[in-house]
Amino acid sequence: MQLYYSASSPFVRKCLVSAQELGLRERIELLPAAPHPVNRDAAVVARNPLGKIPTLVTDDGATLYDSRVICEYLNSLGDGHLLAATGAARWSALTLQALADGIMDAAVLTRYENAARPENLRWVAWVDGQLAKVHGGLAELERQAQGFGTRVDIGTIALGCALGYLDFRYASLGWRERHPLTAAWFAQFAQRESMQATAPPAA
Repeated sequence: MQLYYSASSPFVRKCLVSAQELGLRERIELLPAAPHPVNRDAAVVARNPLGKIPTLVTDDGATLYDSRVICEYLNSLGDGHLLAATGAARWSALTLQALADGIMDAAVLTRYENAARPENLRWVAWVDGQLAKVHGGLAELERQAQGFGTRVDIGTIALGCALGYLDFRYASLGWRERHPLTAAWFAQFAQRESMQATAPPAA
């Protein structure tokens, strides 16, 4: 398999953590990509018309995107423990993944606004709106954090990647001080081998 990736993408990281937890990491070849909302990477666009990463090319030549689809595919290749086929555990994991993905979406969009858009065109109110989603998501996670325990599923993996991205790009948010239960959970989860192996580069 081949994965178009950037080491700084939390969505790519979610796929790589999942692959490692499933024992599939050695089967994936990483293809460096340079996604951008304006200057799109032609190599990625050739496989994915959206030009976004992660994009996975399977061993039989099929192309899969986005991270949710890729992670479910990897789960099907592995032992399936990251996402139950049915029942309450499945819906809990998928809903937590959606919440974490929403935090990542808002944080990445804010990053693009501040780093890719010309300074004179930046929309402060829009940035504030995206960061409000981040703060709202963190508040909900804090309400749930004591129930995460030692869970390792697609929901907690997505959550770990979301929090790691906030550390990487938004250290000034100081999210730990306002969300100590979430911080305590993350301190343990971040020690997993899969998380250590996929940490983003120094900001």
